[in-house]
Amino acid sequence: MKPTLIALVCILNLACARVPKPPAEKHYALTGKIVSLNAKEQTAAVDAAAIPNFMEAMTMDYPIKSKAEFDALHAGDQIAATVDVSADGVYTLTDIKTRPAAQK
Repeated sequence: MKPTLIALVCILNLACARVPKPPAEKHYALTGKIVSLNAKEQTAAVDAAAIPNFMEAMTMDYPIKSKAEFDALHAGDQIAATVDVSADGVYTLTDIKTRPAAQK
C-alpha cells in the first residue's frame, strides 16, 4: 500500500471509531423515615430500608435536589423517594412522596 492510502485508512478508522458513552445515571426506589433535616446543607437524614442491589438498610444523609421538596419535609415523615446516582457516584433524593398519615 502506498503511504497516502495507509494514512487515509487510518484517518477513516479513527473517524468511525465509537466514542464510549459515560455510564448512565442509576435510579433506586427508597423508603424510610426522616430522622432530621439540615436546612443549611439541604440534606435529610433518612432511616432507610435496604435497597436491593445497592445498599443495606441504614440511616444516612441524602442531599435533596429540589428546594420545594426539602421544604415540605418534617422529621418523622415516612417517605418514598428515588435515589439518583450519577456516573461519578454523586447521589440525591428526588420525587419524594410522604406517605398518608394512615400508613405512618
